[in-house]
Amino acid sequence: MASLALLPLVAAQARAEICAVDALDREVCLERPASRIAALSPGATELAFAAGAGERVVAAVEYSDYPPEALKIPRVGSHNRLDLERLLALTPDLVIGWVTGNPAEQLERLEALGMAVFYIEPRNFDEISATIEQLARFADTREAGEAEAERFRREIASLAERHAQAEPVSVFYQVWDQPLMTINDRHWIGQVLQLCGGINVFGELERLAPRLDEEALLAANPEVILAGGRGEDNRDWLAHWRGYPSLTAVAQDNLFFVPPSLIQRPTPRLLEGTSMVCERLDQARARRGGHQQ
Repeated sequence: MASLALLPLVAAQARAEICAVDALDREVCLERPASRIAALSPGATELAFAAGAGERVVAAVEYSDYPPEALKIPRVGSHNRLDLERLLALTPDLVIGWVTGNPAEQLERLEALGMAVFYIEPRNFDEISATIEQLARFADTREAGEAEAERFRREIASLAERHAQAEPVSVFYQVWDQPLMTINDRHWIGQVLQLCGGINVFGELERLAPRLDEEALLAANPEVILAGGRGEDNRDWLAHWRGYPSLTAVAQDNLFFVPPSLIQRPTPRLLEGTSMVCERLDQARARRGGHQQ
């Protein structure tokens, strides 16, 4: 009878757990709100701050540079090689892992030591908002997180509405130079291009980030080339394409730089990057009209 009397208490304790399903479709639960968070990618750090939990992040990795406060967070290696000893010394109660970026064996080691590891991999606009809400739930910062997630949804929807009838523009987005790499339509950057009325010339390729040769790009002959670089203001990749004056993008001066951090991280700053891409494609449309006259 005593054990039966305890059942409601056990059920209440179970309900008090904070749980969410991660990108590996696993339910991860905490007994209490996370107060010491390890964010194992620059994007994870940004998302934790977006969720209102920035002050709780006690460990980050190289290139975690936004917001500026993130620069003060202790480093525990890079996204692809963690310093487990240093990470463990910081005693996080929640580890935010990156499915395709962090070494699986190292995250599995953390789990074996009893740490809660929550894997993220937002691949579209909706998943960015949902991830912010999940992290806010873990950190007990739901009001801030839900407000930011809703802002992101609302402003992305507004951009989409404004460009719903935009004339199509063929686009090549350059992720890297050696090897030459791009993205397909399933990648979030591919979805940015579609929202802005862009037609990704390599959108139908199977891999999320396929490798190419220059001949393939020359054959595709996009109207616009968008590229980042090895830094936030490195335009060398665009300068390279000026050596091919027969390319439509070169002939119409549609070589556009987009700061990598605004579009290559699935965080709320993707809104700024998307707005910039839409503006660049609008410029290309305007130049198209000028060339027709």
